[in-house]
This record gives sequence, C-alpha cells and structure tokens, in this order.
Amino acid sequence: MLWLDAEAVRNFVMVAELKSFTRAADAMGSTQAAVSVKLKRLEERVGRKLIERTPRRVRLSADGALFIESARAFLTAHDNAVAGLSCSARRFTLGIAGHVAGPEVTTLLARLSQHDPALTIEVQVDNSTLLLDAFDRGKLDAAIVRREDDRRDGEVLGPEHFGWFATPEFDHRPGEPIRLATLSRLCGVRDLATRALDDANIAWVEVFVGGGSSLVTAAVSAGLATAVFPSRLAPPGTVEVSRKFGLPDVPSTEIVLHSTLTDRRSREALRILACAFHEHRAKAGQGLS
Repeated sequence: MLWLDAEAVRNFVMVAELKSFTRAADAMGSTQAAVSVKLKRLEERVGRKLIERTPRRVRLSADGALFIESARAFLTAHDNAVAGLSCSARRFTLGIAGHVAGPEVTTLLARLSQHDPALTIEVQVDNSTLLLDAFDRGKLDAAIVRREDDRRDGEVLGPEHFGWFATPEFDHRPGEPIRLATLSRLCGVRDLATRALDDANIAWVEVFVGGGSSLVTAAVSAGLATAVFPSRLAPPGTVEVSRKFGLPDVPSTEIVLHSTLTDRRSREALRILACAFHEHRAKAGQGLS
C-alpha cells in the first residue's frame, strides 16, 4: 500500500499553486532546498514526475495535473482530522483597510481556507487609523493597512500608488474649487489628497463624504466629484484626470501587515496571507504591462 506524507503533499500543492519554489518556501516557513527535497521524495514515492521546473517557469506535469485535486482533498481530510483533536474552535480576526481591500481579498480568503479548513475567519473593513487602533488594543489578530505616519513596524507587502479619478463627463471649470468625494476625516488617503492640493495652492471643496469606499466609488461614478483612489482600485468607467485638471501627484505609500501572533498555525496563516497578496499583485502588474 502507498503511504503519503502530509507535509510532502503540502509542499507539492504549495509549489503548484504559487508556481514558485521560493514563494512556496516562504509560505511554508521553510527553505527552497527543503521544499525541493520533500517534493523529490514525494515524486519518488508515487513514481511520477509531478512538477516541471525550468529556469523561467514552474508548472504541473501531466501527472501532477491529474494528482493536484486529489492532493488537495487529501490535505483537507488530514487537516480536518487534526482539527478534530482540538476541543476549542480557532478564530482568526483580520482587519483590512478600505483603501486596501480589492480583488486580492478573494485570493487571501481562499488560501486561508485551503490552508486551514477548520479556521473561522472574521474580516473587518475600516480605515487604517481605526484598524491600527483596534490592533494595538488587541481586538484584531492581524491588520493589512496603509502605512500610517512614521510607524515603521509590520511587514511591507508592497507599494500603493494613487491617482485622481473621475468620469469622462466630469466637468471642472478653471478658477472654481475642485469638487471632491472623500471618506471621513479620519481617512489617511483623504489627508494625502487634501494636503497635496493645499501644497499646490489649489482650492477644493468636499461635495460628498461617504461612510465607506463603496459610497465614494458610487459618488465618483455618478459624476458628482473626483476622488483619490489606489490606481489598482479605480472605479470602472472612470479615468485618471490629474493632467486634465492640473491636479498634483499624491505621494505613494506602503501596504503593511501587522500581527503579534506567535503560535505555529497562526504564523503559517500569516505567511499564506503575505504570499497570496504578493502573488495577486504580481499577476495584476503583469496584466497591466
């Protein structure tokens, strides 16, 4: 009878999903050499080549493509069995800033669920200032936010670039204050935008203040105003209007992951989060190139 090692199968699935031995090693908290060794042992045990590796790409072999779904099912059954030995349910509370939450959230949650099916995931979306405060008070296990002020702790997940967006029909007459749609006064992105306008001596007026990013998106999409958005999250149907209206550049910032978790399974979940975020942004960048 053929016996499979769960960690070796987990290494195979991680390499297959991330298409990189380096990213798989990061997600597993291991080294590239150790991942390669475990994969080789798995291939020797099943008698099949599962991953094809070249200097430029990593992909499933024909046998690997046949095995991947069974491997995922095997890991799910294994993790459910292990979780059944625990008397207490596990919960992971994650805060994501409204100006950060985008299409990658689906990828993050899917990866967390695949990693630990028994994990209950609670997600809160708010502005970075409030989430950092909640994190510092121990109300969140982890927070993905825009870097605030001079605070230097946390793991940098990547840069965030901004632009001024409005509908093509949005009309701004020279000499009149630029009409803005913003979040609350606690929003750091609002501060970046208004500070840039003040530094450029450009008059502005808030014509819409929303209680969430979706409301600001609705106001801009309706043609009421212009607003600053991360370039990757610009509302559909809008265009970048900084050159058209002579608006100043908004400084780029960084997206940061904060956490104080120390137990092994939670740290693994954090590595999954970070790797999934990096992977999704890399794919988005390739799509824009």
